[in-house]
Amino acid sequence: MNSLQFPRHGDKENSPFFEEYLVKLLEERDALGLTSMVHEIDALMITVDPGHSVKYIAELCLMTAYHYLVTLESESHWTHVLRIDLSSPDIIVREVKDPNLRGIFRSLNEIYPVGAKKPNSRYMGEIIRVDNLHDVVKLQQEREFRFFSQDEIRKLELPGNLAVSKPSPYTHNIVAYLERQPDEMRVYALGVSRVDEEVQQAYEVAKSMQDKLRISDLLLPIDHLATRVYSQNREVAILEYLSWSSYYFWGAYNIFNQNSSTNVTKSAHGLAESKSPAKVFTANNTPYFVNHLEQLPSPTETFVRNYGPRLHHLAIAVRDGEREGLENIEFVVNAIAAQGQGFLLDVIGSREEGLKQIFSNASEHSSLIIEYVQRFGDFQGFFTKDNVAMLTEAAGREEGVRLAAS
Repeated sequence: MNSLQFPRHGDKENSPFFEEYLVKLLEERDALGLTSMVHEIDALMITVDPGHSVKYIAELCLMTAYHYLVTLESESHWTHVLRIDLSSPDIIVREVKDPNLRGIFRSLNEIYPVGAKKPNSRYMGEIIRVDNLHDVVKLQQEREFRFFSQDEIRKLELPGNLAVSKPSPYTHNIVAYLERQPDEMRVYALGVSRVDEEVQQAYEVAKSMQDKLRISDLLLPIDHLATRVYSQNREVAILEYLSWSSYYFWGAYNIFNQNSSTNVTKSAHGLAESKSPAKVFTANNTPYFVNHLEQLPSPTETFVRNYGPRLHHLAIAVRDGEREGLENIEFVVNAIAAQGQGFLLDVIGSREEGLKQIFSNASEHSSLIIEYVQRFGDFQGFFTKDNVAMLTEAAGREEGVRLAAS
């Protein structure tokens, strides 16, 4: 593997530190064999507060291509597995049973004014497929990366067949490794497995509505995952994730009129985003405490100060084409909006620019936004600079409202 072979995109200038250690870390990762042993994202983990998982699953099953598979019940959690197929990541939705349950993941919410309002509601991180769990963990520990012990994993009620990292100091997310060969099923060793009747009913209602709205065939798997971090942590958050994963640095763009940058990493194995979504990191260009001097917008840093560093949105790809005289993305958005789902702005972009995009309102269950993105022809990018500026501004307006309401 050569993780440095890919062309660089964008106009964001990085520091000499970033450029030096990007090369050193990826060369080391390749030489150790980690790049070859670490593969696609197998699953995403999300935790919600008590009483929210059924409604959140119904929301996801209406707005995405995911299907409810099974529930794993343990002493203090229900863990629901959503799946499209084995060629795209699962979504694991964990519900805390007891609102008074305390732990490390809750503590990551509680020091932030909006995050504390839903103390258990957070994106936890990704599960990544590996060839040999023992060898990967041993190599990562030798590089000073830290993992929860097996006893800690049992107490956290996470699947026992995972190796789980300690939360990142930069993104507050975890990375977990699952040993699995490509032709093997994904199995999560946790609790008692059953089909939950309430979840199943909510799922069936959502999918029936999808079919009625004629959008089922237009919704594709996850395209990318977008995390927001503090301005000073942009470069180290990217380098840390590249060290955990087998991704490479695709590039970064400066979004001047929103005082931020958007930074993209992708699979060095050349996998489609539908199989292993791109990881996007967004950060302010300047820290919050100079904004009163510079009079610059600060929607990204404001989000992080309100919620903590965390995932901001899941981007869902929409099949290219038209239906009833509308681009597919507009047909999907109109159909879902008619069911009461709010969106932050109109669909933006154009066929000439290469793609169209839109943000939903943040979910009241997970605080995550759903982005829809439709690419035209052979367009390979994730945004245009005008599009991402408008999306960032719209999200910032909504986050201001949510902070005032809290």
